Amino acid sequence: MSELTSEAIVLRTWPVQEADLIVSFFTRDYGRVKGVAKAALKSRKRFGGALEPMTVARAWFAERPRQELVRLDQLEIVRSPLSRPVDHARMAALSLYAEVLDESLPEHDPQETIFRLVLSVLEQTTVAESETVQPWMPLTYFLLWMTRLMGLLPDIGHCTACGEPLHGATALGAGGDLRGGDPEQPAEAWFHSFSDGLFCAVHRGGSANQLTPDSWQIAQRMLRAPVAAFAAEAWPRRRGEDLRRFTVQSLERHLERKLKSAEVLARMSGIGATRGVQAEG
Repeated sequence: MSELTSEAIVLRTWPVQEADLIVSFFTRDYGRVKGVAKAALKSRKRFGGALEPMTVARAWFAERPRQELVRLDQLEIVRSPLSRPVDHARMAALSLYAEVLDESLPEHDPQETIFRLVLSVLEQTTVAESETVQPWMPLTYFLLWMTRLMGLLPDIGHCTACGEPLHGATALGAGGDLRGGDPEQPAEAWFHSFSDGLFCAVHRGGSANQLTPDSWQIAQRMLRAPVAAFAAEAWPRRRGEDLRRFTVQSLERHLERKLKSAEVLARMSGIGATRGVQAEG
């Protein structure tokens, strides 16, 4: 039996028997792991409040030969999402992080880049309420980067079908502004629920939704900068809404299932129906 320890993020729990839990947790060193936490519902000393989804903790667990589940012995909280005020929007965002990670990450496969991504967006999602109104910015950042890291995001600067640029500008300036193209030419980027990437107006098809110029620019900037770089910007609920819808559709298409947490956020209009122009059939 191998005794292991690692920094970990709790994703989901399931009750088994009277007080035991099955815990899915994402470790920095060993990837996503599932384990049995004996008497977890009774032992405050070994687990305390560390079993809440998206809690960052130090985990101690043991791998047993020919056993699919590890034995989870202890969790020690490093950072809890409940240590600061959590409203409905934040809770829904945390649930979506956990659901995407639990459904998409393979077991026992370390993903250091994704682990660091999650830590950075958690820090922005759970800041004090006086510092930010809602979690839409870190949520947008997480969805965009998870789509990219899973290999579901082709070059968003060019049409997936023909390779032509999707905008009037040809590059982003150091401050994230569009430069080098025709400023009079509006951005043209479209997406579908059934295919990866973005499309030009010619190849958008009859059921496409438009990604607004602001959302296209946000995506370009987010792929070049850390999440903290956007913390000072105003992020009302509608900003980046179509970008979140685009990335959620990509993830759901890959997972071949609907994300329940995304549906909750859709009812809050966080990932609601795109309000861009739809292509005519």
